[in-house]
Amino acid sequence: MAKVSTSTPKPADRLVAALKGIKESKLRHGLTSSYLKLKQDHIEERFDSVGLNAGKFCEAALRIAQLQLTGTFVPLGSRVPNFADAVRALVTVPAASGPESLREIVPRALLFLYTLRNKRGIGHLPGEVDANRVDAITIVQGVDWVMCELIRLYHGLSLEEAQELVDSLAQRQLPMVWEVAGKRRVLREGFTKSDETLLLLYGTTDFAVLSEDLCQWVEYSLLRLYKKNVLEALHKQRLVEYDRENEVVHLSPLGVERVEKHLLQAPL
Repeated sequence: MAKVSTSTPKPADRLVAALKGIKESKLRHGLTSSYLKLKQDHIEERFDSVGLNAGKFCEAALRIAQLQLTGTFVPLGSRVPNFADAVRALVTVPAASGPESLREIVPRALLFLYTLRNKRGIGHLPGEVDANRVDAITIVQGVDWVMCELIRLYHGLSLEEAQELVDSLAQRQLPMVWEVAGKRRVLREGFTKSDETLLLLYGTTDFAVLSEDLCQWVEYSLLRLYKKNVLEALHKQRLVEYDRENEVVHLSPLGVERVEKHLLQAPL
């Protein structure tokens, strides 16, 4: 049963737990903190910061691979002298040193990301094609793949489970939605309870949110009526997937479209 409730650990905490197999805590912290900052920067379209944190992520991930495969790594606080040479050293270690993915694929992926971050200069002024945005999207997708692979290697999750965890970190920050004391509130007036529900789900697209939580967040009078009048109606319109057995709700692609094309564009 998939759950998200007000008492469920935050995605960032789940990410740290998923990487507990990385024994060097400073490397683990460097990896997760740069990753979370990068994801938030991308959501808020701070492309320069995406590139900055991508570099930090690559350097942390490279050191993790070095530690796993060779037993040592470039000391923290010291610059990696030549990233390409460091990658070359990893892809030539004996097969018995560690998993093939960590020897062959992850280092090469990191080199691509590191090169893109350095050579493209994400902070450049955009021309006819906004390379800032295109490069940032490419970096985020590549970093997501590396993170999924590290979670799979160090926590034993499947790629699908790792991807679900990574996706859950991409929460959309909406100025009209306020989180306080474990609750979420839609601050703008004039929305129906159905629209409030969609907005609340939009901020946590990849979660299964408890129907009881949603009812409390929109302050509906009775849970029984909220399920009948709101959730079942939204489910019938395919705007949400309402799982009655487990009492959880997912926002559908149609629901995302309605939020982005109508609710977020609603006049103040």
